[in-house]
Amino acid sequence: MAKAIKKQALGRGLSALLKDPQNDIKSVDDKNADKVVGNIIELDIEAIEINPFQPRSNFNEESLRELATSIKELGVIQPITVRKLDFNKYQLISGERRLRASTLVGLTTVPAYIRIANDNESLVMALVENIQRHDLDPIEIALSYQRLIDEIQLTQEQMSERVGKKRSTIANYLRLLKLDPIIQTGIRDGFITMGHGRAIINIEDLDIQTDIYQKIVSQNLSVRDTEALVKNYQESLKPKPATKAKTASFEIDESQKKAFSNYFGNKVDVKVAGNGKGKITIPFQSEEDLKRIIELIKG
Repeated sequence: MAKAIKKQALGRGLSALLKDPQNDIKSVDDKNADKVVGNIIELDIEAIEINPFQPRSNFNEESLRELATSIKELGVIQPITVRKLDFNKYQLISGERRLRASTLVGLTTVPAYIRIANDNESLVMALVENIQRHDLDPIEIALSYQRLIDEIQLTQEQMSERVGKKRSTIANYLRLLKLDPIIQTGIRDGFITMGHGRAIINIEDLDIQTDIYQKIVSQNLSVRDTEALVKNYQESLKPKPATKAKTASFEIDESQKKAFSNYFGNKVDVKVAGNGKGKITIPFQSEEDLKRIIELIKG
């Protein structure tokens, strides 16, 4: 948690720098530009305008309220991205849902990555350098990879070449971003590891994800324990095969049943089980009838 507080303080400091007209940064060559590119900065929501070319115009209200509730409890986990237009004036590039949800809960500032005109290569360099750091948590690394995809349009293959990581490694980090925000926060704060997260991600239901996360934390489960827990849950979802009744190993035809009935003078029931065993039921009507049947059996 101390790490998150440190980041927020840094963001506020840079925010103050950007509000100083004497330090207005307009290009990557300007003084202090290196402090902006690749860093998280707390921006006033009022200074951000929506991109008029945003292709998405409809937002699910229920989903937006759920995100707002998450932000109220956990804060904005993934910063938005904006482009600097003028002094203290920015245009949204990505993260409109996060911006709208932040506004819904009454936030006045939001964490943001700032882009400057013609800063693509500088941003790539900053992100790649950031990924190589040893003090980053898995979610921070995943967010950096996602930014390279969203903002620079790099493929996973191109990222693999830039950062010197296997494509499968990059894919594993990116999959962490599909976890429930509470679990992402748990990874960032060190309550669970990336290994735990990779096991949980195999479950699509976010409520079940969080249930398993709570068990991991409360019971101090290992990654192997978590994998077993996930496997058991997935097995429980599979439809159970219908049990087939065993058929008799041989059959008694009607003529044989009729012969029994004719011999004993009553309708005899003959049943055969799947293992070849069976029973013969001979009904009787009275004590005299029973004695008659016994005499027939004795021969």
